[in-house]
Amino acid sequence: MALDDKHKGRSLDRLNHKYRLVIMNDDTYEEVTAFRLSRMSVYVALSTLFVLLVAITVATVVFTPLRYYIPGYGDLKQRKEVLQLRMRTDSLERAITSRDQYLENLKNVIGGNIKLDTNMLKVPKVDNSTY
Repeated sequence: MALDDKHKGRSLDRLNHKYRLVIMNDDTYEEVTAFRLSRMSVYVALSTLFVLLVAITVATVVFTPLRYYIPGYGDLKQRKEVLQLRMRTDSLERAITSRDQYLENLKNVIGGNIKLDTNMLKVPKVDNSTY
């Protein structure tokens, strides 16, 4: 247990150690800029940058016409038109199917290819007596 506490303390201390990032001119070895950083500040800066990039990307897609290029994302008018066209297509398909079935039955009747139903229906008798 004591060893685990030491390791946890070391890793937390590492986050706060200060490091120096120096940018130098390669020809003159003159120091151009210098930054004092810690691992925590680098982590916070990169996390903030990532969140900002995601937010800018989402805002660009949501608030500009780019959203129309995303599959399944359209305006309300187009969705209504698609639903109306689907309903119309379905009704036309049903009409064509029933017309084809009618013409097939008509051909069978004219050609003499009538299939007779050989099963007798068992209709229950109705009791006409009054109570």
